Amino acid sequence: MSNNYSGLYTALVTPFNEDKSVDYRALEKLIDEQIQAKVDGLVILGTTGESPVINDIEAEKIISLAVKISKNTIKIIVGTGSNNTELAIKKSKQAQNLGANAILSVNPYYNKPPQEGLYRHFKQIADSIDIPVILYNIKGRTAVNLEIETLLRLSRHKNIIGVKEASGDLSQIMDVINQVDNDFFVLSGDDALTYPIMSLGGHGIVSVISNIFPREMKNIVWQCFTSNFEAAKQSHYKLYNLMKALLSISSNPIPVKTILAHMGKIKEEFRLPLCQLGGDDKQKLIKFYNEISG
Repeated sequence: MSNNYSGLYTALVTPFNEDKSVDYRALEKLIDEQIQAKVDGLVILGTTGESPVINDIEAEKIISLAVKISKNTIKIIVGTGSNNTELAIKKSKQAQNLGANAILSVNPYYNKPPQEGLYRHFKQIADSIDIPVILYNIKGRTAVNLEIETLLRLSRHKNIIGVKEASGDLSQIMDVINQVDNDFFVLSGDDALTYPIMSLGGHGIVSVISNIFPREMKNIVWQCFTSNFEAAKQSHYKLYNLMKALLSISSNPIPVKTILAHMGKIKEEFRLPLCQLGGDDKQKLIKFYNEISG
């Protein structure tokens, strides 16, 4: 499997049955569809996969299933982040042992560590495993920003190969792209910023909307890679309203799972504290989807 982590990575949802158990049959179909759409990889057990409410046994089964189905045709990246460094290390070792290609490690949330604490947290995780580590900077969900100086220090670690940037701060993201080495991957963490970030030198996207439109997102990424930015811009604006709605109508992954249920791919089920959308919001969301799907 290549060490190139550029491209389109779908942040995959975790489907549930009516009794709130994991719907492994639906999950298998979702993974197969993503492979058929030729995405570059999947991020499983991330925020979009409702990782906070997945138990250890389920996590092991989900990782094993994804690795088995992918058969090394696409990369499997496992979200192993925690605000407890020892737990993050345990999860990261589990992902490696089960055959994951890489891990995604989010800023420790809630306890708001200083930059030196962030550095030591991520370094210890990277020291504990042999597979690549992609950092995940998302201040909006973690209350702490991975500052450029800290990221540059971490980028020198042999196992830390990239960052999923969801700070929403294009100025910071430009500084990252401009200052890291050429072999350090900068992935957008926000669908609506994929086009601008890639036009500024970014390497791809960890995408929510590609749960619904994987081929269309693959097209945008490919158009950017081939410097066909006018076509990429048109493709971007075709999906733009839905991109925004998926992250604004309600907390991710409520909107994307609502549409997948509307498409008949999964059941409209969540584990608390997430819950179903209200009627008006749901109709608005489906309207945006229908405008694209025709």
